[in-house]
Amino acid sequence: MSKTAASPRQAIRMQTKTRGLVFFRNLWKFRYLTLMVLPAALVLVLHNYLPMFGLFIAFKKINYIDGIWHSPWVGFENFTFLFNNGSLWRIVRNTVGYSLTFMVLNLVLAVAVAVAINELRSRLAAKTYQTFLIMPHFLSMVVVSYLVYAFLHPTSGFLNSTILEWLDKDPIPWYMEKQYWPYILTLVSAWKGIGMGAVIYIAAISGIDPEYYEAAVIDGASKWKQILHITLPSIRPIIIIMTILNMGHVFNSDFGLFYQVPMDSGMLYPVTDTVDTYVYRVMMQLNDIGMSSAAALVQSVLGFIMVLATNGIVRKIDREQALF
Repeated sequence: MSKTAASPRQAIRMQTKTRGLVFFRNLWKFRYLTLMVLPAALVLVLHNYLPMFGLFIAFKKINYIDGIWHSPWVGFENFTFLFNNGSLWRIVRNTVGYSLTFMVLNLVLAVAVAVAINELRSRLAAKTYQTFLIMPHFLSMVVVSYLVYAFLHPTSGFLNSTILEWLDKDPIPWYMEKQYWPYILTLVSAWKGIGMGAVIYIAAISGIDPEYYEAAVIDGASKWKQILHITLPSIRPIIIIMTILNMGHVFNSDFGLFYQVPMDSGMLYPVTDTVDTYVYRVMMQLNDIGMSSAAALVQSVLGFIMVLATNGIVRKIDREQALF
C-alpha cells in the first residue's frame, strides 16, 4: 500500500524536477535575451507591482504623527465620501461618458488616419504626416491648456477677436459657458490622442502580406473594397486588443484634460468634473490621502472588472480574438 501511495507523489516530484531543469536550461540558453528583458521587467515591477503594497492606505485614517504603518484602521470609512455626496452621479456620468466617447471616436479616427497614410505613395510624405500627428501626444497638458486658452481667451482669443468678429458675432465667454465644453474637450482629446493610435495601426497594416492586395487588384477590387475586405479584417485583432485595454480606463479620466484645459472654472463643473478632478479638489481641502487611495482603489477594481467583462464578451463572440 505504501509503495502504491508513494508512486504518484514520486511522479509529481519527478515532473516538477524535470520542469525546473528545463526552465533553468532554457534560461541559460537564452541568457542574453533574458538580460535584455531584465531592465523592462524591473521597471514593470517597480512601477506597477511595488506600489500595490500601498492599497492598505485606503483602509486607514492616516495620522502623520503616528505614521502610515501605525495609523488606525477604519475599514471602509474612506469609501463613504465617494458614495455619500450629491455629486456622485454627475462625476460618474462625466467620467464614463467622456471615456466611452473618446475611446470610440479616437479609435475610428486613428484607424481612418492609419489607412489614409498607408495609401500614400510617397514614403517621405507618410513619415512626415506620422511625425506631425504623433507630436501632440508628447505635449504636456499645461502647454495644451495655454494653446486652447490662446483660442478661447474672452477678449484676445483667436476665435473671439478674429473668427467671430469677422462673422459679426458677439464674443463668447468660453470659460463661463458650459454647453460648448463637451465638444471642446472631445476635440482636444482627439487632436492629442489619434496620432499615437494611428502609429499603432500603421504598424499593424504594414504587417499585412502584400500578396493579398495584389490578388485583389487582379480580381478588379477597388481601393475601398481592399480596405473593407483586407485591411480592416487584418487589423481587427489589434483593434479588439486596444479596445479591451482601453475599457480598463473607463472609470479614469485624463486629469490634465479636465482640470488644466478648462482652467478649473467653477462654472464648467457640471460638464468637466470627473472622479479624478473631484477627488483632487476634495483632497486639497481635507488633505486626507486615505480617501484619495480609496477612490483610486475603486477606479482600479472597476477598471479590472470592465476588462474581464469586455474580454468575456469577445470570448463568447470569437474565442480566438480574446485577450486571455
